[in-house]
Amino acid sequence: MISCVQRALLPGPPSDMIARTMSSMQQDYGERGESCCQNPTAPLYDPTEDLCCITTTFQYLQNSGWYWGSISASEARDALLKVSVGTFLVRDSSHPLYMLTLSVKTACGPTNVRIEYSRGRFRLDSSSPGPPRLLSFPDICSLVQHYVGSGQTQQGKRSESEDPPKPKAKPSPSQPSAKDNAVLLKLMRPLPQAFPSLQHLTRLTINCQTDCPDQLPLPRPLMRYLQAYPFQV
Repeated sequence: MISCVQRALLPGPPSDMIARTMSSMQQDYGERGESCCQNPTAPLYDPTEDLCCITTTFQYLQNSGWYWGSISASEARDALLKVSVGTFLVRDSSHPLYMLTLSVKTACGPTNVRIEYSRGRFRLDSSSPGPPRLLSFPDICSLVQHYVGSGQTQQGKRSESEDPPKPKAKPSPSQPSAKDNAVLLKLMRPLPQAFPSLQHLTRLTINCQTDCPDQLPLPRPLMRYLQAYPFQV
């Protein structure tokens, strides 16, 4: 087995981005270390977990085909101008406190949403005050797949019935409303940087058809290829 640290040194994820991210978190770890010394019962957090998580995420992104790397916001806007609403890509963030940005075509034109990272979890940036209520995910591809599924489900529900919506019960004050957890973005399809290979398209088809690809009667090299990108988008 190859460790996460060893994988970080292999060709694949952009090492400069990983190094920049780990460097930006050193100050945070220093503050955590001070608080742990003051409170001996507080568990220590190993920054190696961040390295593993970030390395795995960039490996997935490079396999996805819709990670555009270090393009600028204006370049992302130009790429999304002539595509349909809901088309998206992921790129490096130009902000020093963020790794990645989701650029998506909306009804008002292309827009950008920063992606937050904290202790092994990714979530869309929330401008609302207080603790973020948005869901978090272990990697970017899982995050994108979740919101792509949500967008397609909502569109399907609208097209299936023309009946007026039924009134909903008022949410309890102790629970966040659905609006608080909603993301006002419709992700429908990725914009690949280049035309995907036939192998990758086949992998996506297999992933869309089964939740247990490890049970398929496939040779070990093909099984490893499927496991290198276990997503449907």
